[in-house]
Amino acid sequence: MIIHDISQPLAPSTAAYPGDPLFRQRWAMRRERGDPVNLTEITMGVHNGTHVDGPGHAHDVEAPIGFEPLQPYIGPARVVHLVGAAALDAGLLDGIDVRRTPRILFRSRQHVDARTFPKDFAGLTPALARRLVEMGAVLVGTDAPSVDPEGSEQLEAHRILVEGRVAILENAVLDGVPEGEYVLVALPLRLTEADSSPVRAVLIQPDSVADGAGPDVGGLVDFRTGA
Repeated sequence: MIIHDISQPLAPSTAAYPGDPLFRQRWAMRRERGDPVNLTEITMGVHNGTHVDGPGHAHDVEAPIGFEPLQPYIGPARVVHLVGAAALDAGLLDGIDVRRTPRILFRSRQHVDARTFPKDFAGLTPALARRLVEMGAVLVGTDAPSVDPEGSEQLEAHRILVEGRVAILENAVLDGVPEGEYVLVALPLRLTEADSSPVRAVLIQPDSVADGAGPDVGGLVDFRTGA
């Protein structure tokens, strides 16, 4: 199988959405200082780097990301290339069987540089968000910092997706990932009070895909969620 790491690196140089906390780290313990172990302390916003938005991010609901079902974040996915598009509209789903690959990831940028916040990135139109819900999507991902256009105050795409129970993955790195079908793994941390969570996201191309069959999560992973 082939594994594509689609996560941004997290470092002090990683850009954050304007106004969000920056990623910071320090050595809390160092063996060279006489401590028994090396231990790193980090502070960050949960939207730094590649992350998933929980229902409580754009809604006034008590829905910590750590209690969300994990199923949307692992399973068959499709990567769609739309580099240079000004906006992501409903027609982009024409010819795509969303029921077959209910996790749709949009590549809208030629290159993702985690050190630089992009300007004028492409957001989802409300029409596309509604069509994803209607077609049975369980997750939508983007290589942009947000599914809504920069500066949006209404966050209409966020609201439509959350109300339709479609999970949101943002700041993915899809450079060099060909269009096609994969298995996505992008599990949020079990944060019991946070609105969202950073993730280590990967796209897996199982042997079945290379042989022309559909992506099959069965046999590739086996997990259970706790109460």
